[in-house]
This record gives sequence, structure tokens and C-alpha cells, in this order.
Amino acid sequence: MAYHSLIEKQRELYKSGATFSSEARKNKLRRLKQMIEKHSDDLCNAVYKDLRRNPKSTVALEIANALVEIDYMIDNLNEWMAPVKVSKTMLTLLDTPMIVKDPLGVCLIISPWNYPVAMILLPLIPAIAAGNTVVIKPSEVSAHTAKVFEEIIPQFFSEDVVAVVNGAIPETTALLTERFDHILYTGCPPVAKIVMAAAAKHLTPVTLELGGKCPVVVEDDADVAVTARRIAWGKWLNVGQTCLAPDYVLVTAKTKPALLAAFRASLEEFYGGDPKSSKDYARIISQRHFDRIAGILAKSKGVPAVDYGKPDRDDLFIPPTILDVERDDAFMEDEIFGPVLPVVTVSGLNDAIDYIKQGEKPLAAYLFTRSEAKVKKFLSETSSGAVTVNDVIMHLTVDTLPFGGVGNSGMGRYRGKYGFDTFTHEKSVLKRGFFGESLLAPRYPPMTDSKAAQMQRLTGKRIAFPRWLSFLLPSVPVVFVSVLIGILLQ
Repeated sequence: MAYHSLIEKQRELYKSGATFSSEARKNKLRRLKQMIEKHSDDLCNAVYKDLRRNPKSTVALEIANALVEIDYMIDNLNEWMAPVKVSKTMLTLLDTPMIVKDPLGVCLIISPWNYPVAMILLPLIPAIAAGNTVVIKPSEVSAHTAKVFEEIIPQFFSEDVVAVVNGAIPETTALLTERFDHILYTGCPPVAKIVMAAAAKHLTPVTLELGGKCPVVVEDDADVAVTARRIAWGKWLNVGQTCLAPDYVLVTAKTKPALLAAFRASLEEFYGGDPKSSKDYARIISQRHFDRIAGILAKSKGVPAVDYGKPDRDDLFIPPTILDVERDDAFMEDEIFGPVLPVVTVSGLNDAIDYIKQGEKPLAAYLFTRSEAKVKKFLSETSSGAVTVNDVIMHLTVDTLPFGGVGNSGMGRYRGKYGFDTFTHEKSVLKRGFFGESLLAPRYPPMTDSKAAQMQRLTGKRIAFPRWLSFLLPSVPVVFVSVLIGILLQ
């Protein structure tokens, strides 16, 4: 099960520079787009077999955003790849300091099962755009989707450019013994610690996209009907198997009855009276995950606010469940990752913020209010990977915003240019000519008192120059610049 030859084959291609040019990167992105468009139905049907998710929803949730991301990369790649000149300092007035963008090398993407298409494609796109080669490890839990990727990737890419490794824990463990130049893992904190420990043996940088209990605070001044509709959409999307899904709701006793009633109305609108027969209601991924959620349901002391029947293990069906719970309820311990929404009563925004701060930092936090003052307070007093105000999850659709966690919800980021930057090394470069040697004379031994005084004036205080002046300096005679430095050193 050794993958050393595969990784070395990719490393040799990287070392050859064949992936570096703008056109080479764009061609690979175009091929990836062709692959997605040609096999969109295959991918969506595979997701249906894994999760019973409506294929039309998968197009919107996992296919469309990947295609948009590819176009965004192609349109901006030349600009992002270009060296970036930076402002000069006293010691570099005659020089050219800049940042050059380098590919990292061989990258490993370990993807989850809940969005098994997007969570491969969205990191793969910037990894390719940044000029890297990539090994993909799909989740074995979403086996049908993993199989499709294993079949279609070789039709468009040689294995020294992009390769798929399928399997379970043994295969992942074997991959992690190899040296990569970057690893991006999406999943849960316990496995992330294993990935990070393996990466540390090779000093490999990691991006970890995890999760956590994403809180929702509903203030008394919110539009309750709209709020409930938006929360219900985000919560029962993919039956709660979404890292950004609302995990629990914090609301006052005053607003709670109206909010619960609005939740019931929204669920009726979305799934009718029988969610089990709805084409838009997905299923739990496996019996193991079903048993985990069912086990918490058995321990919970929450009061049900809706009744949509009983869980069905054979069908992997758990109905939409809303529970009015206390703060010590079983569902308030860990991320739920299922179709159960606990509702907790708080006295107000301060109480809600205090409760959020007692737990780990979530991947996202949500606030529903009309008050800008409350928004400002929420942003300044809570810490999370992201915040959406008066909606849920939608910040992920903005490709000019970074996607990533903080603390226990992850490290690093991607999407759009942030993804390109994640898979790119920003190399510092200083270009210097052979002129102006007299200006550098104070640095050379022997170090006399006068040289030391000159060096102190040169280095003892930071003097930066506006970028417009930095750009003008190359066209200014060296003698003039030398005189200018001499005056500044007096």
C-alpha cells in the first residue's frame, strides 16, 4: 500500500516546472471544467446514492459553485501570479523589493462525505491554479461518489498531475507517512489532530477545515417568520450534515413561542406533512451516524416542538426534530451534525454571548436582529470562523471572502484568491544592482565610530517611502538618490 512512487512521480513533474506557467495552469482548469460539465449527472447521481439528496440540489450546492470558481480563477490568474512590488525603505531606495509567487509542490486533499463533490473540487481548483500537483483522498463513507472520482479523474489528468487514492483508514494512514508540501483536510477535530501530527514529522503545513457548534442568536427585534424560514433551510439542508449548519438557537422566552410556531410553518412549507416521502429531504449517511444521533435523542430531556414520526434505521431517516432544551442537555455537548435543532432560552444578547464564549470557537455564528449596535457588539465580543447576519451559511457563497475556521474549528482558509494564496509560497525577493556601493560602505569592516554612526542612522529608525516614489526612483539618476540619502543621514 505504499504510495511513495506516486508522490515521487508528482514531485518530479513539479520539479520540471511543467505546472508553473499561466497557460499550463489555465489548461488544467479548463480540463477540470470539462470534466465537471461532462460528468455532472454521474456525480449528482452518486451523491443521491450516498445521501439520498435531490440531484437538483446537488447541482446548486456542489456543481455550480465549482464552475464559477474555475472561471474566477482563470479570469484573475495572470494578476495573482504576477510579482508584487512593495514599498522601499532607506536601505533599499536603489533596489527592487518584491514578492514572487511560487507553487508549493505536491499537495494532499483529504475530503469529507457530507458534500463529497464540492469538498474535493473547491480546494482542488486553487491547488491547480497555484501550479501544484494534487493527490485526492475521498471519504470512503461516500463510497459511490468516491468511485466516480476514481473513474473520471484519469480520463482528464495523468496521475502525475492529479491522482485519486480510494480506501479507508489504512490507505489514509499510508498516505500520511509520505512527505507532501501541503495538506488540506476537511473533517472533525479528532482526526485533524492525527493529520497534523503526521504532517509535523515532515514539517508539512496544513489547512484544517473542521466544524463545531454553530450558534444562532435570535433577538426580539428580528422578523420571526423570515428568521425561522432561513434557519430551517440551513438546518435541514442535507439533513443537518453540514459543517456550517445552525447547531442550536438562543432566544428569549418572549420570542420563543412565535419562533417555534414559525419553524413548524417553515417545515410544513418545505417538506409537507410527511418529510420521509419528500424528495427534498435527504438521509443520514450511514447506520453508524444514525446510531450516534439516535443515541443522543435517547439521552436528551428536551421537549419536542414538532412531531414528524419516528426515526427509521433501515431507511436512515431521522425526521426534522426541534427540542426545547436546558443548557446541560445531551445535544449541547458536541456538534450534532444531524436534523435535530435544540432551542435554548436566554435572557438577552449578553446572556447569549456569554454562553457562546463558554464553548469552543465555532466555524460560523449567526445573529438575527435589526439593530446595528447589536451586530457591532456580536462581532466584537464573539470569535468564530465567520459570521452571517440575518441569514445562515450564505457567507460561503461569496468567493471574495475567505472560508476557514479558528481555534477548534480549524486553521487556514481558501475560496477565490484566498485559496490561491493558501497553495502558493510568497517568496521575498530583493534585486540590487552594482551601483551605489559607496552608500553601503558603512556596513563593511573595519567598523569605525563614524561608520557605526552612519549605520545607526541607516538602521536605527524605519524610514519607508510611498510606493509612488518607489516607482519613480528607477528613473532618477543614481547621483541624485545618493545625495538624497546623504541628506537624510545628516
